[in-house]
Amino acid sequence: MAVLVETRYEHIILDEHQNPIVEDVNTKVIEIVLDKIAYGWSAEEIHNQHQHLSLGQIHSALAYYWDHQDVLDRDIENRFKNVEQLRLTRQPTPLQVKLRAKGLLE
Repeated sequence: MAVLVETRYEHIILDEHQNPIVEDVNTKVIEIVLDKIAYGWSAEEIHNQHQHLSLGQIHSALAYYWDHQDVLDRDIENRFKNVEQLRLTRQPTPLQVKLRAKGLLE
């Protein structure tokens, strides 16, 4: 069984990889933060989009982010770099090949 670590933030625990998650729903804090950053959503809008999260859980996740912003921003940057590396090294799908042949995809 995974070892979970409590934090001083209500609703937030660290998983076995030391990633902060929302307790009981296993939503990563970084996912909530990315909704705020990418879409500019307020806590209320995040709640509307993810009704399994309470406002208390969302606010705790955002508080955790603001107190650990440097670490989490580096994590976000590393995730984007990994995605870009995967995108650059993967082979095109058969659909992409067909669409490119028809001039419908760059």
